[in-house]
Amino acid sequence: MKAFFVTVIVALLFFLALLLGARNEQMVTISYFVAQGEFRLPVVLASVFLAGFLLCWLFAIYHITRLKLALAKARRKLSKLESATVAETVTTEGEVKS
Repeated sequence: MKAFFVTVIVALLFFLALLLGARNEQMVTISYFVAQGEFRLPVVLASVFLAGFLLCWLFAIYHITRLKLALAKARRKLSKLESATVAETVTTEGEVKS
């Protein structure tokens, strides 16, 4: 549910940026390494915002996946230790004391 609200807020900010950019119909010159182009300001703002959002989203997915894998590994290790402890407890309780 939290992710839904964050997505809605980001979409609203994106829409707000488009509205503000629509009021500015200025042309912006963007120079590349080998070329240059002229674009309207709202197009540049929307493109840069979207590129930054996607880049951050990809990094977040990478880190979340890495953490989930580490958690799964830790849970497997914990269950293995718990089963070894239970087996050791059963063995020591079954011994006959003389």
